[in-house]
Amino acid sequence: MAWTRAVVLAGAIFFAASGGQAAADPDVLWRIVNDQCVPHQRITGDPDPCTLVNDDRGYALLKDIDGAAQYLLIPTVRISGIESPELLAPDATNYFAAAWQARSFVEDRVGRTVPRDWLSLAINSEFARSQNQLHIHMDCLRADVHDALTAHAADIGPTWAPLPVSLVGGPYSAIAVAGEDLGAVNPFQLLADGIPGARADMGRRTLVVVGATLSDGQPGFIVLAGLVDLAAGDTGGGEATQDHRVCAAPAAGK
Repeated sequence: MAWTRAVVLAGAIFFAASGGQAAADPDVLWRIVNDQCVPHQRITGDPDPCTLVNDDRGYALLKDIDGAAQYLLIPTVRISGIESPELLAPDATNYFAAAWQARSFVEDRVGRTVPRDWLSLAINSEFARSQNQLHIHMDCLRADVHDALTAHAADIGPTWAPLPVSLVGGPYSAIAVAGEDLGAVNPFQLLADGIPGARADMGRRTLVVVGATLSDGQPGFIVLAGLVDLAAGDTGGGEATQDHRVCAAPAAGK
C-alpha cells in the first residue's frame, strides 16, 4: 500500500504541477480512479487514494495536491472532457450537480461554511487541460472574480449575454439560473443549447459555475462560458477563476 500511495502521489503531483499544459502522461487521473479508487472501494470499502467513490452515480472525488481546498470530481467511466458527446445525451449524468452536492468537502478543508457565491466549479477546454479524463475543479472563487460578478449582477439575466468585463483577462458570457442545486440544470447542455455554435465545438469552450443569490433573493447560480482564442493567448482555462492558494471568502452569514 505504501508503494501504491507513492505512485499515486507522484502522479498527482505531476498532474498538478503541469500548470494547465499538456502533461507527459495525460492518463494519470484515469488510472488513479479506475485502477485504484474504484477497485479499492469495491474490495475494501475504502476508496483510497480518493476521498469518495459513488458507484451508483458513477463518479469519484479526489483531493488535488494543488491548493488547500481544491477537489476534483472525476467520472468512473471513460469520458475525455468537455467535448465528449456523452455529456449531451438526454440521460447524461449531471456531473456539475454532483460536484455542487459535494461542496462540503471543500468547506471542510477551508474550515468553515463558505457562502454559496464564493464556491465555484470549473472545467477547462480541450486546449487548457492536462488530462484526458473529464474532471471538474471544485474550489473557492478568486476574490477579484467574485467582486466583478457582484458588481455586474444586474447585467446577468436568464438568457446568455456577454459579461461587460473580462475575468482573469478573458471574455465570458453569463447566464443566471434559479435553484438551490443543479438538479434541473445541466451546464453542459445549457451551453450547447444556448450559445450559437457551441454544440459543434464544445472542445473550445470552458465552463464555470458559481453559486449565487438572485435578484429576487432566491438561491441560484451564475454560469459562465468562455471560448478559446489562441491568437489572443486564451486557451479557455476557466479554472483560472478559482483561488487554489487561499479561500478569501468570509464565513457564511457574515
